[in-house]
Amino acid sequence: MKFGKKTAFAALVAASALVFAGCAGGGDVIEEGSGDGGSGDGEMYIALVSKGFQHQFWQAVKKGAEQKAEELGVKITFEGPAAETEIAQQLEMLTTAIDKNPDAIAYAALDPEACVAPLEQAKAKDIPVVYFDAPCDGDVGLSLSATDSKVAGALAAEHMAELIGGKGEVAIVGHSNINSTGVERRDGFVEKMEADFPDIKIVDIQYGDGDHLKSADIAKTLIAAHPDLKGIYGTNEGSAIGVVNAVNELGLEKGKITIVGFDSGAAQINAIKDGTMAGAITQDPIGIGEQVVQAAYDAANGDDVDEFYDTGSYWYDSTNIEDEKIAAVLYQ
Repeated sequence: MKFGKKTAFAALVAASALVFAGCAGGGDVIEEGSGDGGSGDGEMYIALVSKGFQHQFWQAVKKGAEQKAEELGVKITFEGPAAETEIAQQLEMLTTAIDKNPDAIAYAALDPEACVAPLEQAKAKDIPVVYFDAPCDGDVGLSLSATDSKVAGALAAEHMAELIGGKGEVAIVGHSNINSTGVERRDGFVEKMEADFPDIKIVDIQYGDGDHLKSADIAKTLIAAHPDLKGIYGTNEGSAIGVVNAVNELGLEKGKITIVGFDSGAAQINAIKDGTMAGAITQDPIGIGEQVVQAAYDAANGDDVDEFYDTGSYWYDSTNIEDEKIAAVLYQ
């Protein structure tokens, strides 16, 4: 999806006051539809709907969003479904957020097509929409705050190739073949391997929905089917930890399968420190949360926002995990 630089709309003069509490994200109590920013006391209100609360990544994004909201003096709610497979639940949260007439909506799309119709409703109500982590299709969104996932996938491929000596068989355990992060992290990895490492063969790509148990079962199947497998790339926290759990359950020697992960979290950090995992790509989830709230704030005020804010991606392993720059973008 392409985002043009646009000037956002001012918030609507909303309906009668009704008190509601933000669910799932534990957000502040906001008064709906005040006509002066949605909080009833002149304070701006921004509704954030994330992909989920299943992984520590989203808790870190929430922390960043809350920090920026406090700095700007705005109220936010932060919601997401229990798992990143619950598209219908996420769409219900989005619809509810639109009904509350916030000054702006920040949204991370699980399904880029299913969100088009609800967001058209937001556009019809002149509620500016910005995206974080993954966009929706269509032309409603003004901005995206996210990691460049194809660049990050290519970075994972470079390090995998170096670790296995530039040749051999590898596989991918992905978290989604629908939402943009899953697709782009996969494609960035695949395209880099095909372009620069012709002696490395990607023997299979399977999807475990970011679920530890599903991803572990997939990894076990891949290892059994490909006895010469040198490496497995897990495209998010749940995928990578599923691979780690699989090699541990199989009793494989540490390093026999080179595991490259994505995101952070205590389990991946520990797996890297103990040698089970070679390394991973981390994003800056706190930075994503901060940036999307800033973009939503600017949009609600009618200011121009950039079409894309790249919050960066970084390789970390046992050699640099304690470095100040890396430590700043890791989360437990």
